[in-house]
Formats: sequence, structure tokens, C-alpha cells
Amino acid sequence: MRKEKVLLNAVLCFPVKEDKILLGLKMKKIGQGCWNGYGGGIDDEETPEQSMIRELEEEAKVKAFPNALEKVAIIDFKNTKTDGNVFVCRVHIYLLHQWEGDFQPTDEMASPTWFEKKDLPLDGMMPADREWLPIVLAGKKIIGEAEYGPFQKILLKKMELQYVGSFSDS
Repeated sequence: MRKEKVLLNAVLCFPVKEDKILLGLKMKKIGQGCWNGYGGGIDDEETPEQSMIRELEEEAKVKAFPNALEKVAIIDFKNTKTDGNVFVCRVHIYLLHQWEGDFQPTDEMASPTWFEKKDLPLDGMMPADREWLPIVLAGKKIIGEAEYGPFQKILLKKMELQYVGSFSDS
């Protein structure tokens, strides 16, 4: 049986250009087998932006800069494990508008593929992403909460989303 990952603070990033978004096929951990953005856990002494820049280098082999990151969401993912215990992971979500280098497949993220924003592979994405990602790609900024069952395979209830004007802090 696959071990359930517990992560409390994380970042997630979606590179965008014109009307397209870059997704990779997640190969490990939370979201394995799904189309997703790039990201991971925030290390102890990192800001979310520093973590995002590090994760992009590790998972995609590209260099990003803080001024190219646009924070578009903060979502608390309430995760119920198979033993009934619950943990909440706060995820800071960004769009990336500029970078140096070409996105490369890695052990974490395979098959970097550009999709039209209006034609996302929703059936191949994590259940919550199907609800909130089209909203942020339409230009809205949100704070939300999603409640997942074990291994993040199903949403236990409809997501709660609040629209915000901007994010002034991390």
C-alpha cells in the first residue's frame, strides 16, 4: 500500500504564455498520475516565493524570478487519511509569466505539455483543480478550502471559494 504523504505548507505554480498553460504529469507523491502544476513543500526558512523558485529549478530545470510570479490563490486542502486522521495543507498558488530555460521532464514531473486555457485536461487533473483552476485562469484571485478523502482521490464536499482583490503578503 502506498504511504500517505503529509505536507502542511506548499506552493504550486502554473507557467502561462498567451492563452496557454503548461502542465506536467505528476510522477510521485500527492497528485501522482495527474496533470498538475509545479511545486512542493515549503522548507523551514523559505518564503513561499523562494520555495517556488527552488521547486521550478528542481522539477522543471528552469530559472524563475520573484517579479515573474503572480500569486493567484491560497487554498487550504483538508486531507482525510485512511486512518481517519486529518491534516490541512495550505498551498500558495502562482502563475508564472516569465522564465529562463526550457521546461524539462524530471523524476517528479514528466511530459511538460502546453494546453489551451479553454481546453484543460480536467478529467486527468486532481478533483479540486477542476473547480478552482479555471477561475484563476479567468483572472480571479481566490482564497479557498477543499476537503479531500484518502490519497486526494475524491472531494468530500464542494469547495468553498472567496474572491479577493489581491494578495499583499505571503
